[in-house]
Amino acid sequence: MSFVVSRTPFRVSFFGGGTDYPAWYLNHGGVVLSAAIRQYCYITCRYLPPYFETIHRIVWSHIEVVSSSREILHPAVRVALPALGFRDDQGLEIHHQGDLPARTGIGSSSSFAVGLINALKALKGEKISRHELALAAIDLEQNLLGDTVGSQDQVAAAYGGLNLIRFSTDGSITVEPLGLSREALAAFESRLLLVYTGSKRFASDMAKKLVENIEDKNDRLRRMHALTFEAANTLREGRFDDFGRMLDETWQLKRSLDPSISTSAIDQIYQSARAAGALGGKLMGAGGAGFMAFYIPEGAEQSVRKALDGLIQVPFQIDHDGAALLEVYANLPQLR
Repeated sequence: MSFVVSRTPFRVSFFGGGTDYPAWYLNHGGVVLSAAIRQYCYITCRYLPPYFETIHRIVWSHIEVVSSSREILHPAVRVALPALGFRDDQGLEIHHQGDLPARTGIGSSSSFAVGLINALKALKGEKISRHELALAAIDLEQNLLGDTVGSQDQVAAAYGGLNLIRFSTDGSITVEPLGLSREALAAFESRLLLVYTGSKRFASDMAKKLVENIEDKNDRLRRMHALTFEAANTLREGRFDDFGRMLDETWQLKRSLDPSISTSAIDQIYQSARAAGALGGKLMGAGGAGFMAFYIPEGAEQSVRKALDGLIQVPFQIDHDGAALLEVYANLPQLR
């Protein structure tokens, strides 16, 4: 393969966040209810022809031109290339683009890891299943990079859809699609709104605070675990407003795990949305900044949108494709 473009969805995590950290689920098990969304990370990879002077060219928020993968600044790219068997005797060009900003709680680092591995595997002509892709991205982030991150984002990005993701004490991960009808999914999507608070943070830094003395948070994490199954049942039964009310409960539980999870600005946004009619909502990701999701019952959409008028609002749409390859070209002729 000579040229590859991968597309990987970001995700919205509704319930169970915190129970997907190995420090918790390897002892207690975990479960998450999340959805991949139709906002994407795009990665383009190609082999550089030999007449280029540089070995590797990496374009993200920086433009890197290096002679060895060891010199690459982007952590995930730097460790992924040798781990996947790429050597410095064959130059690579890698470009990254995203529909939403990084470090905003929508799983961007994991979507990048999934998309990068997917693209690089395709570039080598190797096939990989969705499950293998998710596990490879988890290994990249948790083991090769040593980041304190959970295991839900990589799975959501690889699989797509609206899923219950279970984490077992033996380390295994299973994905259970909720199986809502097309009509039910459309109704559910219409009740949700994403709002960008305009701030960013490093998820790994926030997660370190969360996993510190994680056993001391036992009662709250167990309740969050149980709520996840209850919320999944409300969706299967079409009780969407009950889902919204449960979002409020899980947010109050989450924000109690560590003082840094919320801020006065986040609290003000949340209170404004609730006062305008939203039944519940939560801050995405590990906390501190980024996107918020709100559940708005029928008839309250206009008032909630008006209350949040000063913030960027993003429609909620579920992605059903998961990690995808948009373009794969093989044996491209070189210009003479």
